[in-house]
Amino acid sequence: MHVELQDPSDRQTLERLAAAERHALQRDRYRAVLLALEDAPEELEGDEIAERLGRSPRFVDQWLARYRGGGVGNLRARKQPGRRPKLGAEQAARLKARLEARLEAGPTEADGGVCAFRGRDVCGIVEREFGVVHTVGGIYDVLERLGFSCLMPRPRHRKNDPEAMRQFAEERAPLLSAT
Repeated sequence: MHVELQDPSDRQTLERLAAAERHALQRDRYRAVLLALEDAPEELEGDEIAERLGRSPRFVDQWLARYRGGGVGNLRARKQPGRRPKLGAEQAARLKARLEARLEAGPTEADGGVCAFRGRDVCGIVEREFGVVHTVGGIYDVLERLGFSCLMPRPRHRKNDPEAMRQFAEERAPLLSAT
């Protein structure tokens, strides 16, 4: 198999990278190119290179083509794009604003005195307002991306009295140390 060096320093770069690489798959990418270089002591075929590496011939062909197309820098694995989110950026921003407004308003009598949402409550809101169906697990991932957490205490209860708390801690708390 014939592969020409893209840059005169590539052989040294590949040897250095292969020696330092801890990830076996990435190391084998470098080694595949090293084994296929034109000035190797013996010219190996793709099947022979694959056998030496314990990889498939397709693996060798793919990574040699990547080297030919862009040099050593092209041998790094690219981040996979993944699936697009069901909610667009604008919809996610609207959902975040709606949830924050509800949390700011605090509990109401209509809500039974609760200002928190369960996952299935948010699923219903997303389905009604945006026409997007999410699982409960999926909606928790969306909420995490938006900066919400599963359990978030209320910042301050409406009946909170700092003076009463200080007085309790100083005078009546039975198990608190005096320091």
